[in-house]
Amino acid sequence: MTATPQQLVDVLRPVKHVLLDFDGPVCSVFAGLPASEVARRLREGLLASGEQAPAGAEEETDPLALLRLISDARPDLTESTDAALAALETEAVRAARPTPGGESVLRACARSGRLVSVVSNNAGTAIEAYLAEYGLRGYVAGVFGRAPGDPSSMKPNPRLLLEAMEAAGTVPGHCIFIGDAARDVDAGTAASVSTIGYANKPGKDAKLVVAGAVAIVDSMQLIADALT
Repeated sequence: MTATPQQLVDVLRPVKHVLLDFDGPVCSVFAGLPASEVARRLREGLLASGEQAPAGAEEETDPLALLRLISDARPDLTESTDAALAALETEAVRAARPTPGGESVLRACARSGRLVSVVSNNAGTAIEAYLAEYGLRGYVAGVFGRAPGDPSSMKPNPRLLLEAMEAAGTVPGHCIFIGDAARDVDAGTAASVSTIGYANKPGKDAKLVVAGAVAIVDSMQLIADALT
């Protein structure tokens, strides 16, 4: 099911602007500070401020899903919860695990004259911190994290992809999106951008195919090689 090198070359040939998801294709954000721990700290923060976590919050281990849940149940807590999560994500990226081949993709884009925009549901401040930590900021034209205080901006909403293309002055036909989840493919489809699925865990390839990814890879290095 993994795309052949030639298939990747063909998909990438017309691409001038690479839209790149962050958690997965670039690094594993919660490798050092687990997502479940981040979610726990978010809940503790609510309790410390005298607020009660909404129904279902205790079982939620995905901090981004928890942010959505809290925002839906208590819109008045959205801004403070989002800010707290952004701070925790920024702490997490200090211990993030770089994805093999992720940096190679950034460098290959630079060598081949392609723009890169990072488009992610993670906080922009955390993404910027990671790129600065690893000396990669110069390879990225723009960072488009979730809009602060607005979880609805997260994928599968195409908003961030559209903002990235508008900022770069590009059109969907000259872009490719690289993501590791079905919601990434859904966002790409909604923005009229083809998506390469990065299947970094067992079973993801089938989900990405069903979602409509134009190609599937199990290594970011395969994309880097095809770009050059």
